[in-house]
Amino acid sequence: MLIAREKEKAILQATLSADEAQFLAVYGRRRVGKTYLIRQSFGDKFTFEHAGLADGGRKEQLLAFTASIRRAGLKINDIPDNWIDAFELLKNLIIRSKDKKKIVFIDELSWMDTQKSGFLVALENFWNGWASARNDIVLIVCASATSWMLDKIIHNKGGLYNRLTGQIHLKPFRLCDCEEYLISRGIDISRYDILEMYMAIGGVPFYWTYVKKGLSVAQNIDAMFFAEDAPMKDEFKYLFASLFKNPQNYIAVITALGKRKLGLTRNELADAAGIPNSGYLTKITEELISCGFVRKYTAFGKKTKDAVYQLTDHYTLFYFQFLKNKPSDDHFWTNNADSPLRNAWCGLAFERVCLDHVAQIKAKLGISGVLTDVHAWSSRADTIKNVKGAQIDLVIARKDRIMNLCEMKYSISKYTFTKKDDESLRNKIAAIKTTSKTTYSIHPVLVTTYGLSDGKYTGIIQAVITADDLFAKA
Repeated sequence: MLIAREKEKAILQATLSADEAQFLAVYGRRRVGKTYLIRQSFGDKFTFEHAGLADGGRKEQLLAFTASIRRAGLKINDIPDNWIDAFELLKNLIIRSKDKKKIVFIDELSWMDTQKSGFLVALENFWNGWASARNDIVLIVCASATSWMLDKIIHNKGGLYNRLTGQIHLKPFRLCDCEEYLISRGIDISRYDILEMYMAIGGVPFYWTYVKKGLSVAQNIDAMFFAEDAPMKDEFKYLFASLFKNPQNYIAVITALGKRKLGLTRNELADAAGIPNSGYLTKITEELISCGFVRKYTAFGKKTKDAVYQLTDHYTLFYFQFLKNKPSDDHFWTNNADSPLRNAWCGLAFERVCLDHVAQIKAKLGISGVLTDVHAWSSRADTIKNVKGAQIDLVIARKDRIMNLCEMKYSISKYTFTKKDDESLRNKIAAIKTTSKTTYSIHPVLVTTYGLSDGKYTGIIQAVITADDLFAKA
């Protein structure tokens, strides 16, 4: 059953009614469901389907490609020794096919592009010199190696430049999608429990397949990460290796960002990761942003050159907090239900969930149709101006000259806004007004799990967003 991919499925199926050849690229992080989406969209009715070999050289890749050609119905005696000839076999297969639309699906394309293999040249020749001139071909290519897909296919500056007729960047599930998926499997748990699970693993669909019916969230997390035979105990090792051909520097950037909650400027990131502040660092950060691991934001009132990079991927944050130095306790999560370390993580992880669901926050505020800029903001203490240091993780600056300052508070019950909270929020309002010299009207918003309890310090809050609101399909 295909969950929450209606838009992407519609794009794929629209290729069947197009009057000209179609060439689509589908990309996204490991385990996000790219192959599943494509197969479900076409009902596995492919004229030709092939997947590259993870560790195969040119010879092995050609052997596997030829085997796929044979399975598709073309009789072949000799194995081609180059990719030009291999694609000639694919042409012959397509010519002989009686399918109205010849759907060609090549998965893990990057693995086929081995060193000095001539694969990309052959692909370009196949598309530019033959397939693009027909009106009955749908070519869909896919890979988890996002950097390769961006460089070699989507932003290709050679023979494939501007040749794509479409592309799909497949993103993780939202909270509402995860809830729908669990219901489809007959797993009935509360939204609070779904939220906690999302805080740990994010919206990567494959990770949710490990959620077992009849287990509590704590038991599921222990089984997934901390048990001796935990299926995700080595996920970090494979995650970046699958996305990037040379993952060491990407991991260095991720590790540096994992140590700073507020993120790092470009200069700070270069120093912390030990990578020169050059075009190569730009390439790394842009690809990490494209994969959804990192966000780049400009603090309200700051210039673009002062942009900050921040780690936002839920699983990676969970890894650095709890798994990098994995405890020996098989029931670590269950046995640390109320520990200071876990409570601190809950606050940070909930903030990241809110950043994933800004559309839902805007919908609840009734400003979905209002043009907005989303920022974070922080300032250091200024004794001369008598301003204390302050930090706001989500600032929604609206074109109607209203600024929503979103305070995000994780709680197991209705949140009690205390005198300390009131003083902190008023200090943040004063600080952002003083340092940014904004003339916007400032409307404080509380985003919390179960809402706000009555109290004498709640008057400053102008709107309350609950976890239920984050589950909306906005």
